[in-house]
Amino acid sequence: MLIDVIHVEVRENYQLLIEFDNREQRLFDMSPYLNRGVFRSLKDSGLFHAAHVEGGTVVWPGEVDIAPETLYVESVPVPNA
Repeated sequence: MLIDVIHVEVRENYQLLIEFDNREQRLFDMSPYLNRGVFRSLKDSGLFHAAHVEGGTVVWPGEVDIAPETLYVESVPVPNA
């Protein structure tokens, strides 16, 4: 399944509210990833809050990104968000 991110909103506690191109909104918890590889830099709250959409996924400064498939599969639906 190919699905792109079209909007991201940073929430508290390393949560991302993500809207996909199918108009579904889902909540993704980034905290389990913060001790892995390039994601360690995102423990810096200021850097984490710099999340934005580019190329159909969520990216951060320093060429940090995460696959949109991961964002979709590992997130939970947000009803009426």
